Amino acid sequence: MGTGDKIKNKANELKGKIKKNRGRSMRDPELETEGHVDQLKANLKQAGEKVKDAFKR
Repeated sequence: MGTGDKIKNKANELKGKIKKNRGRSMRDPELETEGHVDQLKANLKQAGEKVKDAFKR
């Protein structure tokens, strides 16, 4: 996995955490769910990149 991809995925994960916590504190379930989805997407991308790396070796 490229360093740029790692940084991008980690930034998206952090963005999702912030949205989720903000939605929770503002009692906005839609924003909280959106943040959770952002986190899941970033985690799936990271897992996919790790699988690609495993097959490259």
